[in-house]
Amino acid sequence: MDFKDNILQIAERIEKQKDAIQTEEATKNAFIMPMIAALGYDIFNPFEVVPEMDCDLTRRGDKIDYAIKKDDKTILLIECKHCKQNLNLHNTQLAKYYAASNARFGVLTNGIEYRFYADLDKTNIMDEKPFLVVNMLDLSDADIEQIKKFHKSYYNESEILSTAQELQISIQIKELLLKNFQSPGEEFTRYFVRCLNDWKSTPKQIEQYRPIVKKTIAAVINDIIADRLNVAIKNEGKTIEPTNSDTETVIPENASNDNILPDGVVFMDKGKDITTTREEIDAYNIISSIVREQISTDLIVYKDFKSYFAIGIGNASYWWGCRLAFGSRKKNLYLPTKGYKSQERIELKTLDDIFKYADQLEQAFEMAQNSYENYKSKQ
Repeated sequence: MDFKDNILQIAERIEKQKDAIQTEEATKNAFIMPMIAALGYDIFNPFEVVPEMDCDLTRRGDKIDYAIKKDDKTILLIECKHCKQNLNLHNTQLAKYYAASNARFGVLTNGIEYRFYADLDKTNIMDEKPFLVVNMLDLSDADIEQIKKFHKSYYNESEILSTAQELQISIQIKELLLKNFQSPGEEFTRYFVRCLNDWKSTPKQIEQYRPIVKKTIAAVINDIIADRLNVAIKNEGKTIEPTNSDTETVIPENASNDNILPDGVVFMDKGKDITTTREEIDAYNIISSIVREQISTDLIVYKDFKSYFAIGIGNASYWWGCRLAFGSRKKNLYLPTKGYKSQERIELKTLDDIFKYADQLEQAFEMAQNSYENYKSKQ
């Protein structure tokens, strides 16, 4: 199972269990220790994970919840709180521990939200603002890629520090934009007034423009969302139907000649390096035909990732029945086993081979459906 799968499984567990967690210790055991393990560190090895490490500058017995070590050097401090705690109340505590160690990075977390800090302004003094904030209940691919940089196999201090400042500034800009989008400030509004009035402005104009700026920004955002939804509807999910020609290219109506897709490709997201092929869509249709007697076709969905194509129930990231990894030479079908703790790899010679594994597919999708329905019943 790859890193992304591990993180998504932890996120699914958090969603299901968060209301049952009653203490900080339970938060550590259920949410935070699995995250440390997902980062490649042995939670039972004191040379890698040190619980309750001494961070005492005041002789009060101060201890950090976890210190992560690599090559006998402390690289990351983790301060933990109960999953229902507001982290805004605790960042000064982490800063105090930070000053007592030589780590360049610190994390304040309640198991759901992770705030990553560095010492960009002054070495060994924790920055006031985090450079990365990750919500496990609202994960993006970009979030997972940033977390992956702290994995034992990929950790590079200088590389993380080189991008930390950019990320920190980005967070602050997002906060500033969000604040002004919700309630445009005077200086923010003044910019638009000046742009539209030969670089002149008056207090009366600013007050006149302020509600108009707010409404216009909301309209622009809604238009952007609508455009993206339209593209998704045209290019993903069940709206992509097989054609009579094996090499016919499916092109969005608004695509230019520069965006014509290669033969056998139905959708490309160059930014995420994702390519959905006709072969994957054909496999999706075959698998849907196999399991549709036991599962409504409305629930059978797919999601394409960089390294595999997932087909599942409701949400293919979480409740997947199978995954496809189709390369130029090999075609592999992966089925979940042991309640998603492992997976079975099956090599296919042709797409028709999928029919040979109809029984296993039905069992796998039944497991996915049960997991999905169990999740829905708790909502």
